[in-house]
Formats: sequence, C-alpha cells, structure tokens
Amino acid sequence: MAEPVRARRLGDEEGRRPQQLVRRGKHESIRVRRALIILASASGTPVPAIARLVAAHEDTVRDVIHRFNEVGLRALDPQWAGGRPRLISDDDQRFIVATAMTRPKRVGRPFTHWSIRKLADYLATNRARRVLIGRERLRRILRHHDVSFQCTRTW
Repeated sequence: MAEPVRARRLGDEEGRRPQQLVRRGKHESIRVRRALIILASASGTPVPAIARLVAAHEDTVRDVIHRFNEVGLRALDPQWAGGRPRLISDDDQRFIVATAMTRPKRVGRPFTHWSIRKLADYLATNRARRVLIGRERLRRILRHHDVSFQCTRTW
C-alpha cells in the first residue's frame, strides 16, 4: 500500500500566505480552498478528511498537495487553459472579411449579395484557399469586423 499523501513542511512565508488567504476569504474561492487543503495537509489531516472539509473529491485534494510539493505556493493559482485551440488564424479572418466585402459576382458566384450560408459554402469550396468554418463562428467574425449583409432600404 502506498504511503499517505502529505504536504511538505511549510516555511515561514509558505505558512503565512495560505493563512492570510483562508482568514480573509476575500480572494477567489479556488485559491481559498487550495490554501485550506495545503494547511490541513501540512498539519497532518488525512486526505479523506480534507476532502470532506472542502467538499472536493479525494483525487482533487491529492493533486493539489502533489502540485504544492512540486512548485510551492504557485499551486494556489489554477492553471486552466483557455479552451479549445483556435482553428481559424488571424490571417484566415482577414481573408474571410475581405471575401465578405467583395461582390459574389467578382469571385464567380451567380448572386448579388452574400448570406452567411452562401459565404460559408464558398469558403469551404474555394480552391485557392479553403477555410472550414461554421455559420455561427462566421457570423461572430463578421460582426466583430462590422460587416453586415443587410441592405439599406429607402422608401
């Protein structure tokens, strides 16, 4: 059986900083919970008891303790990624906007105005430069660049 997971011995600053976070409780709740996990583990509390104390899974508690043992107080800050990697580059966005600003007749399409569906289809089937993009993402890119397909109507 493996040895129980425990946080390493805390230095002066390492002990003071988590205590401040837990006492004040004004910081992000993630940082406060992680500081509480580290303090409880350093004082000898077993992982299952810490998990019940902070209402977290035991594996989460173990991960925080291992991370603290490796990198110190930097373990208090979550290292979450920003989501799925971008599939459409800035260069692709410029190409999309430039295509949307040109008339469909100039690129060989038999209509006078673009729609989101027609533009997405053209970008996906363009032989010179192919950009696979969904209609909602295309709509957001065009809106961000102030491109609108609505015609002004005069009476």
